[in-house]
Amino acid sequence: MKRFLLKRILSGVLIIFISLLICFVLIHAAPGNPVTILAGHDNPSPEMIESLTEKYGLDKPLPMQFVNYLGTLLKGDLGYSIVSDKPVVTLIAEKIFPTLLLALTGVILAVVIGTMLGIYAARKKGSRFDVAVNSISYVFDSTPGFWLGLMMILLFASTFKLFPTAGMVDLRAGYTGSAKVLDILHHLFLPLLTVTLIQIPRFFRIARSSVIQIMSEDFITTFRAAGMKESQIFRDYVFKNAILPTVTLFGISLAYVLGGIVIVEIVFAWPGMGRLLMDAIMKRDYPLLMGIYLTLSVSISVTMLLVDIVYAAIDPRIRYE
Repeated sequence: MKRFLLKRILSGVLIIFISLLICFVLIHAAPGNPVTILAGHDNPSPEMIESLTEKYGLDKPLPMQFVNYLGTLLKGDLGYSIVSDKPVVTLIAEKIFPTLLLALTGVILAVVIGTMLGIYAARKKGSRFDVAVNSISYVFDSTPGFWLGLMMILLFASTFKLFPTAGMVDLRAGYTGSAKVLDILHHLFLPLLTVTLIQIPRFFRIARSSVIQIMSEDFITTFRAAGMKESQIFRDYVFKNAILPTVTLFGISLAYVLGGIVIVEIVFAWPGMGRLLMDAIMKRDYPLLMGIYLTLSVSISVTMLLVDIVYAAIDPRIRYE
């Protein structure tokens, strides 16, 4: 088990390094840079541009800039935002909780609801319920998140006025304690519903197909022929084998959601890392962009490591691969 974990940790570190390298090259290759934004677009002073370029180390070759960034990173310093002149750690810390709240809650609800629906549909294969949920799942799976979010706002916020259209709290109310928690949940409902609905179909389909496949295996037929109860067969043999792909998909989906809810956060003006990322891209804030990409890379690697550990605990054979 130690060897298994060591291999996964080393591969995670390698993935983080490669992702940082790719992101570093891409953001520097994009047109524009923070110096031109800081210097202004109306007759910027060449001396100011030269001074700012030298100040932020942008006059050095790109490989040297990356090496310097890694050296600073190994010291535990993510640097300062070029635009706001605040520590990158502080800016990310202010936005990480809303994003994690939305992403984690959405994926957990999706995996529970989607898996339960998939298992029930598989056991009722060919029924009206199975056909109906299958059709609905394809509709939501093909629906863009931003469009679904806009429809949620139009229906539940603008028409029925049941939920707020934007934000995480009502700033004018100034709630505290349990009232603030309820206010956050009130604002969270629509973006959470959007994230959950677009995630449910993949869990539904993987659970349904896995259960159908396991139930058609020869050893299941043998158990039935021996007179074993269907409930016992499902509980002891079908469920444990069918849940493995769902565990893997959970890790992949969580990794996707952490970086993919940017549009949903923008639609609902949710104060998470989505808006922070978009602002950093528009202003070419290199240190902040790298800090956000590092946070996403580490989160994804840690999530996949935890998924591998759970996978190994469910199926001990995976430890010796």
